[in-house]
Formats: sequence, C-alpha cells, structure tokens
Amino acid sequence: MTTPLPKAELHLHIEGTLEPELALALAARNGVELPYRSADELRAAYSFRDLQSFLDLYYALTAVLRTEQDFTDLADAYLARAARQGVRHAEIFFDPQAHTARGVDIHTVVAGLGRALDAAGERHGISTRLILSFLRDLSVQSALETLESARPYFGTLITAVGLDSAEAGNPPAKFQEVFALAREAGLRCVAHAGEEGPPEYVWEALDLLGVERIDHGIRSLEDGKLVERLRREQVPLTVCPLSNVRLRCVDRLEDHPLPRMLDAGLLVTVNSDDPSYFGGYVEDNFRAVTAALGLDEEQRRMLAANSFRAAFLDEPARAAYLAEVEAHRFG
Repeated sequence: MTTPLPKAELHLHIEGTLEPELALALAARNGVELPYRSADELRAAYSFRDLQSFLDLYYALTAVLRTEQDFTDLADAYLARAARQGVRHAEIFFDPQAHTARGVDIHTVVAGLGRALDAAGERHGISTRLILSFLRDLSVQSALETLESARPYFGTLITAVGLDSAEAGNPPAKFQEVFALAREAGLRCVAHAGEEGPPEYVWEALDLLGVERIDHGIRSLEDGKLVERLRREQVPLTVCPLSNVRLRCVDRLEDHPLPRMLDAGLLVTVNSDDPSYFGGYVEDNFRAVTAALGLDEEQRRMLAANSFRAAFLDEPARAAYLAEVEAHRFG
C-alpha cells in the first residue's frame, strides 16, 4: 500500500469521529439507550438531507459521551486512525456547549481530551492543538459563558477558538464580542463560513471576528473581490470535499470547486470534517479528490504543504514538516 503524504489536519470535529462501534460501546458502558441494535444499523442512519439533518443525529449521539475516559477513548481512536492516514499534526475542534447543555462539565471534556492529546506525540507521532468551537445557533451569552469557563486552559490545552454548527441565519457578526475577548486572551481565531452561508459571511469572519483561517469557504468563489483578497493575504481555507458532497453543498465530487480554488492561487487545504459520518478520514479525502478531479502529484504535494503552512505551528516545526512533504515519494 502506498505511504500517505505527510499532512496536517486542520478541520476535524472530535465528536464527528465517533464511529458506530465506539458509540455503542460507550452507550453500554454508560447505560445510555440508543435506538440502534448494531453498528450496521447505526451506520445506515448516517444518511443526511442537509447540514441540519446531520446535526440532529450528530448531537443525539453525543449523549454517549459522559466521562473523562469517554473523551480520552474518542480522541485516542481518532489519533490512531489519523496516524495511519499520514497525519503528523492535528488541530482538533471540540464543542463544549454540546456537552455542558446535558450536564457534562467542561472540565470533564477538556481533561479527557487532554489526556489523549498529551500522549499523541509518543503514541502516534502526532503533534496537536485544541480549538474550542462555539455553536453559532446558540446565544452570544452562552458563548461568553463557555469562553469564561474554559479560561484555565488557555495557552496550555486550548490554542484557539472557532465557530461551527448551523450556518444559515447565524452570521459571524453575532459573535464579534466573543471573538474580541478570545483575541485579548491570546487565543488564535478561526470560523466556519461560506459553506452553506454566503460570501458575506466570509467577509464578516475576516473583518469582524478577526479570524486567521476560514473553515470551508467554498462559496468564496462567488465573489471576485473576496477571492482576490483571500489570494493576496493567503488566508487559509480548510476545505472538506467528502463533507461538502454528503451535506449537498456540492452535487458530485467531480463538480467540487477545489481545482478552481487552486487555480485562483488560494491557500487551500484538504480535511475530513466529521469523518465517521461523511465516509472518510483525511487521506480518504485526498484519494477521493485525486480520483474524481484528476489531481496530479504537484497539486497533492501543494495541498499537503499548505496544511502545514496554515497550521498554528512554530517555524522550526513547520520547516521540519514541510521538509517531510518535499521528501515524500509517490508510489
């Protein structure tokens, strides 16, 4: 089997790595009843009409995550898979509001994830960062309270904040105060924008939230001035091809705008988003777009290099990872 390209994964929701087998095992361990009798039956439920129908199942299954050990097991399972897919660095989203809303303390979540991330280098050869992501369909007050509750972990476990969940009708501008406070606290900032939402949401994320990366951003191509800005400033876009197709943002993988984004000189990366739900981890996404879009070796190497250029790494680490990409030989 061909050795995967070394790469960073920058758009990965840890709750979205919950495979059916682990979901059922955690449900049994924690006495949580799920309306599925087997992993195959649960996997069959992973059929979505749109982003909201996906989110409905996604949040329902978080009910099995109760203890520190649950979050450690979840993160460690992802890291083991990621290592086999060539991931050398992972910047991982987590959604604390999805857990605190059902009585799981944020400290349980962060401590559990932290155990797995602290061991990731030794166990899996992966460096990590943790990104606290706010649910944009909840209130600003809820986001402010979540930010404050996570303050003990700033600069140690938590490196950045993000913005995710249902994009339509929830513009980035809503969270301007939250992101200003996060920046004052020394956190990096990213946000989902331009997936289902319009290009205007990308402008808002950049100008009002002060983000350094745009998660998704595929609808940026609808605005020529925005494309020019993204190209000029080399704002990273963390694109998730299989996710875009499964959530009906793109009809077919063969129609994905990734080649046009590369041709426009944008700093694009390939990621998996919620891989257990969308049919593939990050190397699976690389292979899928290579087959569907006819990407050549130079384009694949560029995408891998872009992932390290866009990562929140110090310069020596970035240079070392880029050297690994350059040294890679395709089989």
